[in-house]
Amino acid sequence: MENLISLVNKIQRACTALGDHGEESALPTLWDSLPTIAVVGGQSSGKSSVLESIVGKDFLPRGSGIVTRRPLVLQLHKIDEGREYAEFLHLPRRRFTDFAAVRKEISDETDRETGRTKQISSVPIHLSIYSPNVVNLTLIDLPGLTKVAVEGQPDSIVQDIENMVRSYIEKPNCIILAISPANQDLATSDAIKISREVDPKGERTFGVLTKIDLMDKGTDAVDILEGKSYRLQFPWIGVVNRSQADINKSVDMIAARRREREYFASTPEYKHLAHRMGSEHLGKMLSKHLENVIKARIPSIQSLINKTIVELEAELSRLGKPIAADAGGKLYMIMEISRVFDQIYKEHLDGVRPGGDKIYYVFDNQLPAALKRLQFDKQLSMENVRKLITEADGYQPHLIAPEQGYRRLIESSIVSIRGPAEAAVDAVHAILKEMVNKAISETAEFKQYPALRIEVANAACDSLDRMRDESKKATLQLVNMECSYLTVDFFRKLPQDIEKGGNPTHSIFDRYNDSYLRRIGTTVLSYVNMVSSTLRNSIPKSIVYCQVREAKRSLLDHFFTELGKLEPKQLASLLNEDPAVMARRTALAKRLELYRSAQAEIDAVAWSK
Repeated sequence: MENLISLVNKIQRACTALGDHGEESALPTLWDSLPTIAVVGGQSSGKSSVLESIVGKDFLPRGSGIVTRRPLVLQLHKIDEGREYAEFLHLPRRRFTDFAAVRKEISDETDRETGRTKQISSVPIHLSIYSPNVVNLTLIDLPGLTKVAVEGQPDSIVQDIENMVRSYIEKPNCIILAISPANQDLATSDAIKISREVDPKGERTFGVLTKIDLMDKGTDAVDILEGKSYRLQFPWIGVVNRSQADINKSVDMIAARRREREYFASTPEYKHLAHRMGSEHLGKMLSKHLENVIKARIPSIQSLINKTIVELEAELSRLGKPIAADAGGKLYMIMEISRVFDQIYKEHLDGVRPGGDKIYYVFDNQLPAALKRLQFDKQLSMENVRKLITEADGYQPHLIAPEQGYRRLIESSIVSIRGPAEAAVDAVHAILKEMVNKAISETAEFKQYPALRIEVANAACDSLDRMRDESKKATLQLVNMECSYLTVDFFRKLPQDIEKGGNPTHSIFDRYNDSYLRRIGTTVLSYVNMVSSTLRNSIPKSIVYCQVREAKRSLLDHFFTELGKLEPKQLASLLNEDPAVMARRTALAKRLELYRSAQAEIDAVAWSK
């Protein structure tokens, strides 16, 4: 069972070290889920004396006004033997055996956080005390409730302290140790008043009555201690602290405990309650109760830790890796992110991701439809054939066949294929650029670095523009080649009989009749259709070779070359992350470290069921 309190102690120390103080923030808090005992009381209620009595040592700062200005997480560890010592979380390598030095360090550490003003701070101080004279227990000493601000304090200090105390004790996992002096009316007790507000049924409040020995003669606190005046779920506990004279004389705490036992045992009014009175009983009772609460809460704490770890890891993954500090690390990071984008882009082209099928649509539908819309038969109408044949003959009519006329008719028809060819290049270019935008949006790392996203997108589009220009040249060259050299075999296979214009004895005028020109038009149309069919197959090959293949092979080659020439400041500008994102990632990483540490601690502890 003792391991359970030690477990919570370790997790609480980790919380403080990693910035989890249970305050409201945008981060999940583990502190709030841990069972704690908060010590609440007004100024001069004897709160410090109760704590010192439980510990058996003088170690808390004393004085007038507000002395406790930061929460003090006091972790008590029972050891079998050896010298008593204390350790602070903020001084991990130093052991204090002089408890006067502990008192001074509490004051000094408070001043380091708040300055030498009398302000308060919610950042806790962690103090661990190891002694054979203590029980395993953790208490949080909170600033004493007050009604008036003293000199040097803002008017809001009264409300500020109350808000801090309330922020601890209103949590359902907090056990409230309400300290009230017996020589004052319980109805005016600050501790009881605020405890009643957050725990109206008294289900998690322990009442401690101090200064019983200082009550007026003829009065006693029996009704309160027996739960008749103000009933709580747990019995009231009375304590007798050292007097101011005892404190001034440095009366030994062990001797003070013995006198406390003797007081309750020898006072007739309290003799029947003596077995459950005193600071020793208070410490043991609180330790046992805290162990039981921790044992009951461990499964839910474990579940919360596991769930939060998953959530923190998911958010950190969305935020991406932190930026490297050196230029080499930045360069490597930029290239790695760019390669992720490049791989996603290739997956779009290869069909792993959608988009590549649009390119095939251009080749299988858009290009054939554009070629069909050229309507070569209309271009080779009787009028156009007559016009071009006549113009090609000039002043000297052809003798056997109008070869120049054929060439002009074929060239004028094939040249018109340039339009669909260029349109196919542009259509594929548009698809490739669209895929760049898709791949950019699907590269999660770019959300982290908007400057790099813009630079890579521009570089990819510039590369595609260069590839488009080369593709147009190559594709138009295919068309030009068909214009430059005709397939002779096609014409050699044509029949050369008298009826088809092969007889030179016909008159010149007969060679321009409709039948003759129609045959020429038909022949040319057959040839142009053959060329169009060839180009329909070769244009896609040229486009794929010059654009699609190059986009897969070298989309960011030029970007990587230029990247190596950049100065460190220019590299840093590409990774110019939003400061809010950087701060969020750092905070999440610390919080994840805390939860993983807590998970490991819980897994290492075997508790009895």
